[in-house]
Amino acid sequence: MFRIPIQERSHWRQKAHEYGFHFHTFDGEPYWDETAYYQFTFEQIEVLEQATTEVHHMCMEVVERVLKSEQKLYQFKIPECSWDFIAQSWKNRDPSIYERLDFAYDGINPPKLYENNADTPTSLYEAGFWQWLWLEDSVNQQRLPRQADQFNSIQERLIYRFAQLKSDLGLQHIHFTCCKDSVEDRGTVQYLQDCAEQAYLDTEFLYIEEVGLNQNNHFVDMNNQPLRTVFKLYPWEYMLQDDYALYLDQQSVHWIEPPWKAILSNKALLPTLWALFPNHPNLLESYFDQAAITLNPKKDWVKKPLFSREGANVSHIPAQKNRGLPNMEGPYGKEGYIFQAYYPLPRFQNNHTLIGSWVINGEPAGIGIREDAHWVTQDTARFLPHIIL
Repeated sequence: MFRIPIQERSHWRQKAHEYGFHFHTFDGEPYWDETAYYQFTFEQIEVLEQATTEVHHMCMEVVERVLKSEQKLYQFKIPECSWDFIAQSWKNRDPSIYERLDFAYDGINPPKLYENNADTPTSLYEAGFWQWLWLEDSVNQQRLPRQADQFNSIQERLIYRFAQLKSDLGLQHIHFTCCKDSVEDRGTVQYLQDCAEQAYLDTEFLYIEEVGLNQNNHFVDMNNQPLRTVFKLYPWEYMLQDDYALYLDQQSVHWIEPPWKAILSNKALLPTLWALFPNHPNLLESYFDQAAITLNPKKDWVKKPLFSREGANVSHIPAQKNRGLPNMEGPYGKEGYIFQAYYPLPRFQNNHTLIGSWVINGEPAGIGIREDAHWVTQDTARFLPHIIL
């Protein structure tokens, strides 16, 4: 696994404008970075695929176990009034489209799971479309070898998954929604909307703030039309706390991602995985109770909130005092924390590199790579393309 410098395409910003990639730069700093790429062998990609498949199946086992245990549901901080709603969603096998498993992987040692972004993962457009376009351009311009490939079937699998939903559920129309205040979220949802349209589905967009309830307490859009199937880039932990949470189980809206994803998108997943599959090579030792980490005082630990995003409120607990890494600020943590063994991201020059492995309909579909100068991958981390050679 190598990080290799390469010259930027001279026209890529103009091309980004033409293709609607409006979040390639944040606050004057690059988010999309094509001044370098990561190179993998086919064998390394096979390792990532196998790890992704195994971890995904283990995560599905966690959902089954948690929904059978009141103790676990309390540990996951799932509101009691939503237990039946989520359990029914799982019993119905309400369909999922995607998730992203974040791994620390250096190309030598087994990939280690950091977390599962199962409900509202972003960086999908960059991974599924934009880095593939970079590869095609770079090969055509002879800046990369003709045989260079990429682990990336994301877009094809997304279109096929939407076509499956159309066939299996008899879908004709999907509403897509996200919050108003995120250009990145809007770009992700627009990409998914485009993929649905390529599967010959009718689509419509509205912001989550525009979703309402009519006099019969049915969810409706701005035209007072009932919502039947909704893709939402909006976390279940928020929805289950919103004023309309009491009405979620009183109607037949198909929510994508489904309610059972509230379990997988929770950091409580990590110690539960470790308890069910101890010493699995793709997992990191994790616990709910801070007292458990005192059993191994020579090990560094990371403290993570049950609900958080972009590395917020993550802190380092060093084995040796005064050797700790800078803690991350943020608004999360009131629901509680878990403790995960510290396993540093591989470093390439001064970059800490995280691999996001995409799962579409339960199958590995491709990877996206983000790198950060900080030990925690933040919202300012850059996205870099990759090749297989």
